[in-house]
Amino acid sequence: MAVQEGTRSSTLRVLEEALGLTTTGDTTDAVATEGAYYLEQVTITEASEDDYEYEEIPDDNFSIPEGEEDLAKTIHMVQEQDTDTQILEKKTVLPSRHAVPEVIEDFLCNFLIKMGMTRTLDCFQSEWYELIQKGVTELSSIGNVPDVYTQIMLLENENKNLKKDLKFFRQAADKAREDLLKTQKERDFHRMHHKRIIQEKNKLINALKGLKLHYASYEPTLRVLHEKHHALLKEKMLTSLERDRAVGKITGLQSTLKNIDIGNSFHVPEIKGGHICEEENRPEGPTQKGLREAREQKKCTKMKEDAKDSEFPIDMQPNPNLNLCKENLCPTKFDYKLNNIFRLHELPVSCVVTHPYKDILVSCSEDRLWKVVGLPKGNMLLTGSGHTDWLSDCCFDPSGNKLATASGDTTVKLWDLSKGDCILTLEGHNHAVWSCTWHSCGSFVASASLDMTSKIWDVNSERCRFTLYGHTDSVNSIEFFPFSNTLLTGSADKTLSVWDARTGHCEQSLYGHMHSINDATFTPRGHIIASCDSCGVLKLWDFRKLLPIVSIDVGPSPGNEVNFDSTGRVLAQASGNGVIHLLDLKSGQIHKLMGHESEAHTVVFSQDGENLYSGGSDGTIRSWS
Repeated sequence: MAVQEGTRSSTLRVLEEALGLTTTGDTTDAVATEGAYYLEQVTITEASEDDYEYEEIPDDNFSIPEGEEDLAKTIHMVQEQDTDTQILEKKTVLPSRHAVPEVIEDFLCNFLIKMGMTRTLDCFQSEWYELIQKGVTELSSIGNVPDVYTQIMLLENENKNLKKDLKFFRQAADKAREDLLKTQKERDFHRMHHKRIIQEKNKLINALKGLKLHYASYEPTLRVLHEKHHALLKEKMLTSLERDRAVGKITGLQSTLKNIDIGNSFHVPEIKGGHICEEENRPEGPTQKGLREAREQKKCTKMKEDAKDSEFPIDMQPNPNLNLCKENLCPTKFDYKLNNIFRLHELPVSCVVTHPYKDILVSCSEDRLWKVVGLPKGNMLLTGSGHTDWLSDCCFDPSGNKLATASGDTTVKLWDLSKGDCILTLEGHNHAVWSCTWHSCGSFVASASLDMTSKIWDVNSERCRFTLYGHTDSVNSIEFFPFSNTLLTGSADKTLSVWDARTGHCEQSLYGHMHSINDATFTPRGHIIASCDSCGVLKLWDFRKLLPIVSIDVGPSPGNEVNFDSTGRVLAQASGNGVIHLLDLKSGQIHKLMGHESEAHTVVFSQDGENLYSGGSDGTIRSWS
C-alpha cells in the first residue's frame, strides 16, 4: 500500500512539474527515491482476413414476376427511384467536428518532447502506464488539460513564428536600407553628372554663339576684300592693255623709221622707248635688288631641281602576272593552321610586309619602330628608329634594298636596309600619313594622309611632284597599279579614286561603300580591285569596266586591311574582331582563321602562298602555314 502511494505521489509530481506547479529539483529527488522503470514491447498479431466467413447479401433489386404486374406498385417504384436520384444529386454536408480538448497525458508528452526532456519523458511514461496498469490512476478522474495551457502553447508557437517573421523582415529591411543608400548615391552621382553636362552644354552653346557672331563679322570684311580684288583685277587688266598698246606703238614707230632709213640712205638712231631707257638708267634700290637676287636664286634652284627630276616611264615593263596560265597555278590553300607567334613589339602592329625575293619580313608598330625578321624562325635581323610618332605603313621598293615608312609625325622616310639608316625624309603633309607605296620603276613614292590629300614624291629630286586634291575626308590607302602610272586611293569619304600619276588628275571615282574605306588593293594581274570599310563590308570591282562585281558583308567588325595571294584567287581580310577571313574568288566561300586574342590590323601572304602572316593589337605577329 505504501508502494502504491509513493508511485501515485511521484506521478503527481511529474504532472505538477509539467503544469508548472513544482520545481525540477523535487522531481529529480522523487525519481531517485522510487527507482527506474522500463517498458516491455509486445507484438500484437492480427488475424488473417482469409479466416473470415462472409455472408451472402440478398439482392434487393427484385423484379416483378410475370403475371403479377400491378400499375400502382410500378408507379410507386418509379417515384422511389426519382426520390433516390434527387437525394444523390444533393451535396452531402457533414456535421462540423467538435474540437476535442487535449488530454493531460498527451499534453505532458508533447511538452517533454518539445523541451527535449527525453529522460524525464521515459520516467513519466514508465510510472504513468504502470499506475494505469495497476489501477491506481483512472483516466476518467484526471480530465483534460485546461484551456489556458493550450492557449499558452498556441501563443508560444505563434510567438516563435512571429519572431521568425520579425527576423526575416528585419533582414529585408536592412537589405532595403542598403539598396536605398546605394540608389541615393547613384542618384547623387547622376545628378552631379547631369549638372556637369548641362554646364558643358551651356558652355558649348555660348561658344557656338560667339563663333556665329565671329563668323557674321567676317562677311562684310570678305565683301570688302572681294570688291578690292575685283578693282585690282580691273586695274591690272587696264594696265596690261595700256602696256600692250604702248609696245605696239613703239614697234610700229621703229619699223617706220627703219623703212625711212633704208629709203633715204641716212642713219637714224633706234628708239627703244623713253620709259624703258629711264628704267634701265635709273639706280636700283635695296628692295628691287633683293627681289632680283631672290628671283635669280629661285630660278637657278628651280633649274637645278628640275634637272634632277625623274621622268615617268613611257614604255612600262609588261606585267609578268598576265602570262600566268591557270594550268600552272598551284591549288589554292585555305587550311592554314597557327604555326608560330612572334612577340616583337610592345604596342599594336600596324603593318606587315614580306620581301619580294628573300625570306624576311618587316613589321611596323605604334611604338615608333620597324623591325626586320628572318623567316621562318622569326629571329631579329634589324631594328629601325627615327620617327617621332607611331608608324602606320611600310613598303619595299621593287629591288628590295630600300624601305619606305609612313608615320603619324606627318613624314615619309626612306631607309637603306643594308645599313639601317634613313637616307631621305619627305616632308609636306599637314597631318598623319596613313599609307605609302612605291612605283614599279623605283623613282617615285606616293603617300596618303589625314589632310585629305595624296602626294607623289620624286626620290631623285627629293621633292613633291604632285599633290592630289579631290577627296573630302582622310585618304586612308594608296597603291600603284602594277607596272603602270595609275594610282588608286581609298578615302573616309566612302569613295575610291583612280589618278594619273603623270598629271596628278583624277580620272575616275568609284562609289558604292556606305562607310569609311580603310584599305584597297589590286590583284597581281590588276584586273580586280578589292576594298573594305569600317563596317566589315568587302567589295570587289572590275577595274577594266570600273564597275562593282560583288559586295560581301562579314561585319559588323571593321575590315582593317585586304591582300591577295600571288595567284590572285584568294583574298585575305584582317578584321577588328581578330578573325582572318579568306575569300575564295572562284566559289565565293569564306573561310575563317581564329587565333588572334584581340584586333587584327594587318595580313599578308608569302610569295609562294604557303604561309600567311598577320599582326594584331597585342604587338604580336602570327605565322600561319
